[in-house]
Amino acid sequence: MQAKDIMTREVITVTKDTTVEETAKLLTENRISGLPVMEGKKVIGMVTEGDLIFKDRKLDPPAFIEILGGVIYLKDPNKYLEGFRKMIATRVEDLMTTRVLSVKESASLEEIATIMSEKKVNRLPVLDERGELVGIVSRQDLVKSLIKE
Repeated sequence: MQAKDIMTREVITVTKDTTVEETAKLLTENRISGLPVMEGKKVIGMVTEGDLIFKDRKLDPPAFIEILGGVIYLKDPNKYLEGFRKMIATRVEDLMTTRVLSVKESASLEEIATIMSEKKVNRLPVLDERGELVGIVSRQDLVKSLIKE
């Protein structure tokens, strides 16, 4: 079996300009945990329940010490800035993950399972030879495929 055999073809998507509120509504109404972010027919990001939960977490500023007028951060200040950006987000563009893993339609179930477990992702967009979205494979799709075999 391949990705094309188990993928969901009717993919619910958002754009980078979709509001956080609209995204949360789509996730809950459709009982899904993540959505591809599209620009035309290309996937430019993913937004998940985890991103929405991150938005509401407590954000601690990075610890630092000051020596002779210089500042030495004990934690990466860029992580704080990224967290702050997500915390004040009103649009998907500010929440989404831009490094998106994907698979081709011909990817085997073994390849898909390996990527999901090693990279700790719950869904993978399925792309055709032009790099355009044709479906999505979730962990649930993999589990359902076990029943079919």
